[in-house]
Amino acid sequence: MTPSTKLTTALVDVAMGRAHADLVVRGGKWVSVQSGEIIPNIDIAAVQGHIAYVGRDASHTIGKKTRVIEAKGRYLVPGLLDAHMHVESGMVTVTEFVRAVAVRGTTGMFIDPHEIANVFGLRGVKLMVDEALKQPIHVWVQVPSCVPSAPGFETPGSSIGPKEVAEAMAWKGIIGLGEMMNFPGVFMSDKKMLDEMSETHAAGKVIGGHYASPDLGIPFHGYAAGGAEDDHEGTRVEDAIARVRQGMKAMLRYGSAWFDVAAQVKAITEKKLDSRRFILCTDDSHAETLTQEGHMDRVLRHAIGEGLNPMTAIQMMTINTAEHFGLSREMGMIAPGRWADVLLVEDLMRFKADVVIAKGQVIAENGEWQVKLPAVKYPKWATNSIHMKRKLTAEDFALRTGAVDGSELEAHVIGVIENQAPTRHLRMKVKAENGEVKADLRRDLAKIALVERHRATGQVTVGLVSGFGFTRRCAIGSTVAHDSHHMIVVGTDDESMAIAANELAKCGGGQVVVLDGRVVGLVELKIAGLMSSERADAVAKKAATVLDGFKMCGSELNNPNMQLSLMALAVIPELRISDKGLVDVTQFDFIPVLEE
Repeated sequence: MTPSTKLTTALVDVAMGRAHADLVVRGGKWVSVQSGEIIPNIDIAAVQGHIAYVGRDASHTIGKKTRVIEAKGRYLVPGLLDAHMHVESGMVTVTEFVRAVAVRGTTGMFIDPHEIANVFGLRGVKLMVDEALKQPIHVWVQVPSCVPSAPGFETPGSSIGPKEVAEAMAWKGIIGLGEMMNFPGVFMSDKKMLDEMSETHAAGKVIGGHYASPDLGIPFHGYAAGGAEDDHEGTRVEDAIARVRQGMKAMLRYGSAWFDVAAQVKAITEKKLDSRRFILCTDDSHAETLTQEGHMDRVLRHAIGEGLNPMTAIQMMTINTAEHFGLSREMGMIAPGRWADVLLVEDLMRFKADVVIAKGQVIAENGEWQVKLPAVKYPKWATNSIHMKRKLTAEDFALRTGAVDGSELEAHVIGVIENQAPTRHLRMKVKAENGEVKADLRRDLAKIALVERHRATGQVTVGLVSGFGFTRRCAIGSTVAHDSHHMIVVGTDDESMAIAANELAKCGGGQVVVLDGRVVGLVELKIAGLMSSERADAVAKKAATVLDGFKMCGSELNNPNMQLSLMALAVIPELRISDKGLVDVTQFDFIPVLEE
């Protein structure tokens, strides 16, 4: 008898009362996402981690060893699924991310580890896959598609191509291809991109999308023709509508810094589009957000607050997600044969999971863990990723010009847009002073530098940025710098920028704030320069010193460290900085920082 037949036999025998359930939940209100109903006075019986019976009375399934939980009229909700996210953005490991979010009702995550892939390549991905398979909840992994994300415009620590994608597709725990960020490569029929997508199709798995452009004309249609099956980069209602009409799933994200639900949800609430083609996700969640505000439970409360009825919002993070990834036979609803992933919730409008059941076991009650999480050791190569040619000085952060002192130049400046991933391409007048252009606090003009940290080349690229709102002599450095994750430093003072960079090299990676020449905020991230093995609450406390440091420097942005981390992401318009120069992403070309 095969394992599948054994499970089926157990499910049927329990449903019929010929065998006893391992777990029974009695007397709850069944949130049936598959039918759109809330049905009172329902029992659930589970065996071998799967649901065997959902009905009015499960007493025939109860034996001496059956654990019985009284729902007492609480809602029985399917475990919440995050359809697109990056664990590394939480600055913690897979295990510690699970520790932070599963107690809040997240029982499934679809993760794209392209951050660690840009540092370590396929071996970094395998590190994440192996850890994911040990978790008490479902953690599926997407193979990163664009490593590097912008070939020719940045230098990654490693690379992944069609050969590596084909290899990884055979691994247990792989669900599909991660977000196809090189959208120009797709609509221009770049062979590498299309080959990666073809390998995914051949494996019968899902291709994640990423079309980060407001242009919904011919290029968008070319991208859709390439085969991307979802997209989380929309920010406007017309973006959501266009994606759904072209056969994609519109993923509406609500992370720590990306607030894209409010505008796009109007496609459902006002334009009356069918909600089954829409999915909710987080994309990027900071450790502090996870510990203080929540994860998918936070997204659910927000979506309801933006006008979705609770049933629709829950469907958009359960059954819609499961169906999208071809997993509705396994999860996404409370129904026989599915994993017993069930939440007991008192109030859907103020959603909070009192009890979390995942894979048939109670893993959390009232926010407290009831089971042990796996202990994971990391190899030395994973904690040694900061390679510097030499110690940096203030001279490395000077923005040189050959212009005569006092002359006026036009500068191409990266403009920060709060709570959104895109930037603005600003053109500002600056003055030459002693052969260089300096930061200007009065005009909110700071310097931004990209320090190469994978190959110890000593390369430092310097540009200008506006929007952080700094009012002090300061610098903030980070080795979280999507997607190639070099070291990125922003500041108003060259010496402070050098101190920040050297401190990051010393601690093995992370984020640091330097104010008036001294370190006032620091979170160490030794695993690939991206993650800490500490618990999320401990990381959040350290990360809070960085956020407080931003405020001390004068910045009032929401999650400015998230904004900083995207300043080098050379696939999202309009302007970015890389180790090779300043990139105009709308034209996909390098441009000078200063028009001499």
